[in-house]
Amino acid sequence: MSDLISIKGGRDGLRMRLDDTAEWTALLSQLEHQLTQNRGFFNGARLTIDVGDRAMSAEQLETILGLMQQHGVSADALAASARESRNAARAAGITARPLPRYPEGSASSAAGPASESDALLLIRTVRSGQVVRHSSHITLIGDVNPGGEVIAGGSVVIWGRMRGFVHAGALGNAEALVCAIELRPTQLRIADQIATGTRGGPHTPEVARIEGGQIVVEPWEASKR
Repeated sequence: MSDLISIKGGRDGLRMRLDDTAEWTALLSQLEHQLTQNRGFFNGARLTIDVGDRAMSAEQLETILGLMQQHGVSADALAASARESRNAARAAGITARPLPRYPEGSASSAAGPASESDALLLIRTVRSGQVVRHSSHITLIGDVNPGGEVIAGGSVVIWGRMRGFVHAGALGNAEALVCAIELRPTQLRIADQIATGTRGGPHTPEVARIEGGQIVVEPWEASKR
């Protein structure tokens, strides 16, 4: 996302990593920019805030939580190595989690953009009112019913029927794709482009991508030529 903020997916859901060495006002400015620019991805999300070694006061945490709330984002937990930061989390009524210590330069401590290895594989049906949200690619073996939502920072592959809402490249990746065995979404988005009423035949695999500044949909076989 930026040099100061990164988003990762994990077993505990989305994790927002804030640079623990950045100047405070610059960090706040970047956070507001990211929440505004990627509103489609963040709206309604629940996540863990990871502040690393930063010693965060109760007032600073309150500022971040308030900013996130303005953009429809809720924090479930704060991950921090500093006791002061974890105390601020408890005072704010959210879960405080200590951070494991990794050797310097360890891949586990990196906070870079989501990679191919961050891809999410699910085997389930996404029903009306349910939302699947992930920072990287999503592969779903199953159907997305009307009223269900799939939101990904990368591409979305549905091994089944897509009849709900899908947003690929929701963190600004205009090269993301949406593929489905049956592609009939109520709305399809890639990055900041929107398409409605895409018409796919039953059991006709199709792929959607951005070409020439707009979303185009074509049969899967044609897209491979």
